[in-house]
Amino acid sequence: MTHKNPVPTVDIIIEQEDGCILLIRRKNPPYGWALPGGFVDYGETLEEAAIREAREETGLDVTLTRQFHAYSDPSRDKRMHTISMVFIAKAAGTPMAGDDAADVSAFDRTSLPENIVFDHSLILKDYFDKRY
Repeated sequence: MTHKNPVPTVDIIIEQEDGCILLIRRKNPPYGWALPGGFVDYGETLEEAAIREAREETGLDVTLTRQFHAYSDPSRDKRMHTISMVFIAKAAGTPMAGDDAADVSAFDRTSLPENIVFDHSLILKDYFDKRY
């Protein structure tokens, strides 16, 4: 019997002082805008993965302020079944796209781009609904 488990991931909502959040434009498929994040490495905590992924994709050292929510819909990522723990974080400095990110930019609730991939539109809606 083959046993398959969902793959753990993290996503990070990086809040800026002006109320905007950072999104990355993905360099690899699926193409579009997304929260910084990625797969948890073996032997790594969720928190360590979130800090690493934020640094790799935005060039920023983040401070995690809290866990936001877990998202586990099997169809959230068309490539495979993933479960994501979403963190909220703060960072100082100038973001610079790296690793899987082709670009990084700041958005507020009214300026979000149209092509947001995975279930990140839902995550952002939940975040902004709870924030205001």
